[in-house]
Amino acid sequence: MGTLRVISDSDEPFADRAEAGQLLAEQLQEFRGERPVLLGIPRGGVVIARRTALALGADLDIVLTHKIGAPFNKELAIGAVCEDGKLFVEQTIARHVGASRDYIARAGTEQLREIAHKVELYRTVLPKLPLGSRLVIVTDDGVATGSTMLAALWAVRNEKPAEIVLALPVGPPDTLTKLAEHADRTVCLKAPPFFEALSRFYLQFGQVEDEELLEMLKHESERRTRQ
Repeated sequence: MGTLRVISDSDEPFADRAEAGQLLAEQLQEFRGERPVLLGIPRGGVVIARRTALALGADLDIVLTHKIGAPFNKELAIGAVCEDGKLFVEQTIARHVGASRDYIARAGTEQLREIAHKVELYRTVLPKLPLGSRLVIVTDDGVATGSTMLAALWAVRNEKPAEIVLALPVGPPDTLTKLAEHADRTVCLKAPPFFEALSRFYLQFGQVEDEELLEMLKHESERRTRQ
């Protein structure tokens, strides 16, 4: 298990995702100068990642992955499909829930079909950065059950980065403890003991549309060409 650092148990909401990203960057100053890769989970997590990346002078990218759910509990992640078509399975969990090879193969194929459109849409604008031997910081606008983030961490680990840092604005303590087992370091701004819907922790929590996301990716693509 990696280290877990929680800044506060406050339940006061952030103004918006931009503020959360800026506050997160303040807790990640030790990585300034190391040129980390900030990975955001589309779509809301990319707003967080972009603000944090700009504040740290880091590269920005997205993590495209879909979780494979257990046979009778789709919310429970037993594996993940990556955008390059690779399949990761957490064998211990898969055996525990009775997920057969055929089930995993079918579920993986289904999730790959769903992710293919996103890969085509987003990667036309921003090519994927290789993560091997890089310091990678993974973020989202928050977690509840953590299953989507868990799949993302599995997918990132599959690329053999030098270190994975999980950085989050908010999440419930039990979920953070679980996720910290799959990152080298975890930092969370707020872990309130009574966790409600994620939207409760933002005064402005509007849906991020593809148009806005593509605009952010376009800006990052242009930033890469200037470096």
